[in-house]
Amino acid sequence: MDEARSRARVMLAAIRDGSDAQAALPSDILFEAVADEVFRRYARNWKSSTLKVNQGYYRKQILPWFQGRPITDIDAQDVKRWFASLHETPVAADRPLPILSVIMRQAEIYGYRPEGTNPCVGIRRYRRQGRERFLSTTEIRRLGEVLARHEADYPQPTVIIRLLLLTGCRKGEIVSLKWRFYREGKLFLPDSKTGPRRVFLNAQARAILERQPRSEGTYVFPSPLDPGRPLSSDLPLWYTVRKRVGIEDVRLHDLRHTLASHAVLQGIPLPVVSRLLGHKRPSMTLRYAHVSDRETEAAAERIGAAIARKLSGREVS
Repeated sequence: MDEARSRARVMLAAIRDGSDAQAALPSDILFEAVADEVFRRYARNWKSSTLKVNQGYYRKQILPWFQGRPITDIDAQDVKRWFASLHETPVAADRPLPILSVIMRQAEIYGYRPEGTNPCVGIRRYRRQGRERFLSTTEIRRLGEVLARHEADYPQPTVIIRLLLLTGCRKGEIVSLKWRFYREGKLFLPDSKTGPRRVFLNAQARAILERQPRSEGTYVFPSPLDPGRPLSSDLPLWYTVRKRVGIEDVRLHDLRHTLASHAVLQGIPLPVVSRLLGHKRPSMTLRYAHVSDRETEAAAERIGAAIARKLSGREVS
């Protein structure tokens, strides 16, 4: 197989530079050779962390199925069979599908497949129950009580959990936070998931950061074993805390959902919530903006009363 891949790379080079147009027909080019080229040339379009994840899905879910196949032989039925084989693990199917689609689309652009033949087009992802979860006011209060009981023994993890809830930041953004990112009462993150962004901190979050011991180290939460490195992102305390709070179905990432949901319930406009979370588009924020039936019913009553006042002439615009 290695010999075949090497031969395919030679063919690709010959086709690209035109030095030997008859060296190979596109139908001879193996899938994995094209995929290798796509990852080399397209990598700049992905963040380094995204590239690493995509490469992992490619090696585990995509390559074993399509390896050794000529790139032009793979059609929609092949992709559907591959996709169906992953039905028991929807995440393992949904995440690699766009990666395979990029490979096939770039194969067209690079001239290894006819235009308009991407076999991934039209394949629908698996429908999954949304995992988004947010804490109620009562759950937030209980969480605060449990964190207070653990703060003396686990100062850094408890502070990190509080900051995740108060800022809506992603775990990695807080765990690996550097002191130089904190200034003017804001966080200036150079490399968040959506690129550089500012995080506007509330007074409570600022107070927490100001209380943290400052040393000559780089990180706000340094590892106790190696101050030159950040604290481990595992945060095993969270599993203990959530069990004692009675919210074992809640992930740390759901604290981000909680901030967004409570912001919406407070009447903060969706574009503002979107900026708080660092989303590029407000539409990305919609899935975090959960409201319960009770809040929806109350909103309907308020809207109905307002319209009724206008209809009756009791409210003048």
